Amino acid sequence: MGTPSLSALNVDSLVRRIKAAKSVLLTTHRQCDGDGLGALLALYHGLRKSGKKVRALLVDEVPKKYLFLEPEKHVEVFSCPHAPIETTDISLIFDTNDRRLVDPLYDSIQNSCREILFVDHHPVLNQGPEPTAGSYIDTRAASTGEISYFIIKGLGIRLDERMAQALYTSIAFDTQLFKFVKNSVNSHLIASELLMHINNAEEIHRHLFATHTIGKVAFLAKVLGQIEYFGAGQVAVLKLHAKDLKDHGLDMDDSRDVIDMLMNVNTLEAAALFREDAPNEYKLSLRSKGRLEVLGIAEAFQGGGHMFAAGATIRGVYADVKPVIVQLLIDRLDSSSQGQADGPTSHKK
Repeated sequence: MGTPSLSALNVDSLVRRIKAAKSVLLTTHRQCDGDGLGALLALYHGLRKSGKKVRALLVDEVPKKYLFLEPEKHVEVFSCPHAPIETTDISLIFDTNDRRLVDPLYDSIQNSCREILFVDHHPVLNQGPEPTAGSYIDTRAASTGEISYFIIKGLGIRLDERMAQALYTSIAFDTQLFKFVKNSVNSHLIASELLMHINNAEEIHRHLFATHTIGKVAFLAKVLGQIEYFGAGQVAVLKLHAKDLKDHGLDMDDSRDVIDMLMNVNTLEAAALFREDAPNEYKLSLRSKGRLEVLGIAEAFQGGGHMFAAGATIRGVYADVKPVIVQLLIDRLDSSSQGQADGPTSHKK
């Protein structure tokens, strides 16, 4: 059996555009996560190393768990005081292909950048804005960090510790420490190369996945007792308040950990988390173990994401919107069960 090799993503067109640009602006979706931020910072450090004029500008502030990447030294925040956006040759938007997730920054980029390209691994929405022409979207990639890795390689930039740390953060975060690699060896092979430049990968793991403060544990103790189960324990629903997160010294990013914990319940097939950010306005997060897709539900509410991990903003009285989401999940669960009862089918993720 031969040694596995990387399946190189064809980023040649994107690399040519970056090489031709004299100035580059990098950003990602609001409430950034480890994937978008890591992919962005890796290319930022690489372009600076190559002498390119580059700027990183985020929609809003970086969650605390990513402070080990020292974003305050490299990244500006649009929602805070920042320098004006000058005319720029190209802007790359990482980890989304939906311009709505870059509002209100997107309008300013549109007015100042000659070309805007999305760099992403999420499916293009059936019910959403089209990505810009020339954007690079490859759903085979398990993380946007993998795409950033191939861009850096295509540009001929040698990896160093800062780039490797950012890329490893991206890949480790979005694959949940290599649990979700899309049946590809790429995540592991790229990580093996990155680890040659990183002194302490375990420290990155701690920052990403061992961030429970005393306040966070108290918050979890409060909310986990409020889980509701439906469909014979196969669907879980939980509501939490953004205010409770803040009162416990947490930020919005911490709600991701809650739904990830829900998915460890062995009987569950899917979960829905409603985070109330304002009266009757919820950030809906959906997760599935792979038996039923949840992207279609998110899209119905102008959201997006992956087939088995998606989200949307949903408005309405909780007592009204919760049963709608529960029924949509149960309907998908019933359809999946019926399909299995009818006989085996060919299925590729």
